[in-house]
Amino acid sequence: MSQRVLITGGSRGIGQQIAAVMKERGYEVVLPGRQELNLESVESIDKYFSSERNIDILVNNAGINFISPLPEIAVPQWSQMLSVNLTAPMRLIQKVVPHMKKQGWGRILNISSIFSNITREGRASYSASKSGLNGLTRTAAVELGKYGILVNAVCPGYVETQLTHQNNSLADIERIVKTIPLGRMAQPEEIAELAEFLCSTRNSYITGQMITADGGFSIQ
Repeated sequence: MSQRVLITGGSRGIGQQIAAVMKERGYEVVLPGRQELNLESVESIDKYFSSERNIDILVNNAGINFISPLPEIAVPQWSQMLSVNLTAPMRLIQKVVPHMKKQGWGRILNISSIFSNITREGRASYSASKSGLNGLTRTAAVELGKYGILVNAVCPGYVETQLTHQNNSLADIERIVKTIPLGRMAQPEEIAELAEFLCSTRNSYITGQMITADGGFSIQ
């Protein structure tokens, strides 16, 4: 029987590639759309799980990133960022854990960011939300390890996605690429391969880790 994996934000970018890799490896992949599962609403998450959904693997991939200088951050925008990037993953973890505990096995993967550990101008909201996600990852790993549930986070650097190009001009991207030791941004499938390993039975001892995949960008 194939393991069932729930991936949020699986329609594009990194999430889409994680879904593709997992389907190829024989997982049963669940990709709820926004109308079915609105991550800005705890009520929507609760409604989604009102019917029995036995999830073996959870990938909290969905995220939003609004660029705004600290003095200009609007409270509604701040709240939206935290709702999608931090509150929704927490609530989803709460919903999937009972089944994982019952079977004595589970994998939870949070897609964080290098901006949880470093930052740049305009990233106050995003960095705060992703740093919080790292904290959630650590505590969940400590609490759930005794049930055979491994919890990790992947912290990608600059990846060739629509969101990266949306938040950076071509000039910015050219400048950024020059600062990456490997001389290029990551491809989504590279992050997806790492994600699949961490979610698989091949990973039997890695938990509570924030694994950076940024081509060496953040070590300089």
